[in-house]
Amino acid sequence: MSLASRISALASRVGLEVKTKIDAAHPGLARAWVCFGYVGSQIVVRSSHNVSSVTRTAAGRYRVTFATAMPDSNYCWTALARSSTNSGTQRIAIVRSSTDQKTAQFVDISCATTAASFDDSSEINLTVYR
Repeated sequence: MSLASRISALASRVGLEVKTKIDAAHPGLARAWVCFGYVGSQIVVRSSHNVSSVTRTAAGRYRVTFATAMPDSNYCWTALARSSTNSGTQRIAIVRSSTDQKTAQFVDISCATTAASFDDSSEINLTVYR
């Protein structure tokens, strides 16, 4: 058996093993994600998984509604925001208000400047794990 044949056989066995361990229910896989932004006075959703809508509730504040609800509100989310200008003014994705909600059906996220004032971004990326 040649080296190439052995490597091929090993890769096949590794693939079969991984296939039995990682499936759609694996906790390391994102349950929902979305790439969206506020452009030209409207929400633009570029791509998403398990997200039915993104609503702008105020400047820099958004509600992301899941297509299929999470089992409960005990999920983890992370988000990144792109700066809206090239002037060095950064945008960050945060939760900073006790009125922001996180339910099984949706999560509220906010985008702010480094001075902590709410502001929109042309691109926000949100990922939800459960």
